[in-house]
Amino acid sequence: MLKIKYKTINILKTLSKFKSKKIYNLKNTRKTSSNSIFNNKQNITFFIILFIITAISILGFFKYKKFTYSKNSFINNSNKIEIHYIDVGQGDSILIKVNNKKILIDSGSKKSSSKIFSHLRKENIKKFDYIIATHPHEDHIGNMDKILDKYTVSNFYAPKKLSNTTYFKSMVKSLKRKKLKINIANSDKTIDLGPNCYGKFLAPKNATYDNINNYSAVLKICYKDSIFIFTGDAECLSEDEILDKYKNLQCDVLKLGHHGSSTSTSDNFLDQLSPKIAIISCGKNNRYGHPSKKTIKKLKKRKIRTYRTDIDGTIIITSDGKNIYKK
Repeated sequence: MLKIKYKTINILKTLSKFKSKKIYNLKNTRKTSSNSIFNNKQNITFFIILFIITAISILGFFKYKKFTYSKNSFINNSNKIEIHYIDVGQGDSILIKVNNKKILIDSGSKKSSSKIFSHLRKENIKKFDYIIATHPHEDHIGNMDKILDKYTVSNFYAPKKLSNTTYFKSMVKSLKRKKLKINIANSDKTIDLGPNCYGKFLAPKNATYDNINNYSAVLKICYKDSIFIFTGDAECLSEDEILDKYKNLQCDVLKLGHHGSSTSTSDNFLDQLSPKIAIISCGKNNRYGHPSKKTIKKLKKRKIRTYRTDIDGTIIITSDGKNIYKK
């Protein structure tokens, strides 16, 4: 499992000109002498200005690098995995970039089309090596037809579950226009993500379910020592099947199932996976009450750092395979 490391802030080199370098050491600041920097008015003024500038810099750092898990926040683009949990309101859409490959998991709802296409333009996306439709609900595949029409797509995955809805039929028509076949997403199937990285579907395990959410394609991606799990809307039944099949399963970052609903993210699932970070994709003030207070309580009890698209907007997590940090 990945050990989370907190970033340390270096003291400004300009402080080295003072005789007392440990200016934040309380014992040193209590000492007074004729040579002390506190006995010179000019130095006092300079120290106050320097303190204000430092404070502003630190505040700015935490505004843009809110919780950093790496001692060195710079990671070479060619040696990392980058995951964008796109803010699409009440729905899911995740962009993954690794080894020059692009993966899209779900597409959000139709009413969120401006958000997802704006983000993909910003990231200069031209093609997808893999697109995964976790299950046939509108808040997950609402824009899939337009995405298939607009971008070059090499591989398309979805669970073996049909739907009579207009958005599902529209997605199928776009697949036919692109002459793309649906690769069935089910447990143990793997996808090639290049050096030091692989993807494996953990669910669905069975062929039929009463609840469409449990057809969700659950994907695990490992990049070196970093492990990420994406759950779609998988509920407790699917979670139990995953735990039953993969006895030692753990992860560093978990995208919670069904937008943080109480029907997902069981105690057993959290305890076994033991994630350090939880991601919840949901809409602000949504009518379903997602995420559930019960789920949030579980996360707080286990001290799992939690990010939510309804609060944090689009969430970007990056790893070099050892350390994880949030942009």
